[in-house]
Amino acid sequence: MRQKTAIITGAAGGLGAAVAALFRRNGYQLILTDVLPGTEEAGAVFLQGDLSDRAFLESLVPTAIRHFGTIDSVVNIAAWRELKTMRTITPGSWSKTIELCLTAPAFLARAAANEMESRGAGGVIVNVSSIMSQRASGIAPAYVAAKAGLEAVTRDLAVLYGRSGIRVVGIAPGAFEGPTGQDYGPNEIDVRNFSEQMIPLGRWASPEEIAAAIGWAASDEASYVSGTTIIVDGGWSSCFYARDIAAKVLPSEFK
Repeated sequence: MRQKTAIITGAAGGLGAAVAALFRRNGYQLILTDVLPGTEEAGAVFLQGDLSDRAFLESLVPTAIRHFGTIDSVVNIAAWRELKTMRTITPGSWSKTIELCLTAPAFLARAAANEMESRGAGGVIVNVSSIMSQRASGIAPAYVAAKAGLEAVTRDLAVLYGRSGIRVVGIAPGAFEGPTGQDYGPNEIDVRNFSEQMIPLGRWASPEEIAAAIGWAASDEASYVSGTTIIVDGGWSSCFYARDIAAKVLPSEFK
């Protein structure tokens, strides 16, 4: 069986590193990239660079072809956000968020899909969104807008490239361990405690749990899944009351 190749962005740590490890175990050859330094391993090429640099972005697919001769999957994980309200966010912060969370993944997806289409072998693009695309908090307007846009682009790309056998799937995580869950400043513990009250499973996910959903979406087991975003949030999106509130209403039922 031919060995598959995947490009994974944001791969230096956290979720990206977990996805890279999973894909490596599944036999993929990898092009890994991050703005932070990383390490190369057998069957993996690490490229340090900024995805807002269009020349660097446009080099990723040709690099995959040069090293491994094919491209089968792209996993868009890299993201950036600054916790500011719409009252205080600067145009520069807004632009950087949109560039890294929406524009870069959209254009990398296009480059990969065009290459997949030219080879006639199909492929899979997985765009990592967030439940914040649907559950605004008031503290990250650019991030909310970018992730909602990424979900829209996921649908649009799925329609455009579907007849070429290319699937495009979104994964929208809730709270999980990693850098994006550690930017709440001195109130991080309070934020975590509250969020765990809102999550029916009562805890944040590990990066490996989110990676497992991404791996499934990219696998042949999901061969008829395209143009949709799958929520992986421990039930948070379905919850109306924090558990301690529900326990006050029906204490005998929520122990």
